[in-house]
Amino acid sequence: MKWFLATLAAVLVAAFVYLQMHAVKTTYVNGLPPYTTLPGLEYIVERDCYVFKFKDHNTDWPLLGTQDSVPDLPAEVLASNVGADFPKVRILDVIHVGDHFRIASVRRDESRTATTVTFEVLLQDEASRKYPRLDAYWIMDHSPEKTGAAPRILGAFAVPQRKD
Repeated sequence: MKWFLATLAAVLVAAFVYLQMHAVKTTYVNGLPPYTTLPGLEYIVERDCYVFKFKDHNTDWPLLGTQDSVPDLPAEVLASNVGADFPKVRILDVIHVGDHFRIASVRRDESRTATTVTFEVLLQDEASRKYPRLDAYWIMDHSPEKTGAAPRILGAFAVPQRKD
């Protein structure tokens, strides 16, 4: 019985250590500089993009991208690829040039190995979309993060909507 309890304790400690090593802390940083002005910004899509998820790891929201940002995606963005079987991604939908979205919130995910900042975006026609809220990580320029600035949406994918 003593060996059983000792083995059980060792397994519990090992599980705790494993979970701590692989834990991700998610924080919404909308109110922190330099992110305070970002929520609510509106963009117009400049190129067709896939709405997708990776098969090997789950994300809170479906992702947005093209083969330029995610090599596992097909080169040409086609609606016929929605639901097709690809080795590393599941394509859920397509958004098109001219579609509008706004930044709903800014999120920071911290793990022991990396810290990433993403924009959760909401498509303008959300009532008609199966996946209205998306994660824009793969259409962002993350280089400003090295200097403490906020990442930004790449102009090749979307441009700010002017409010005249």
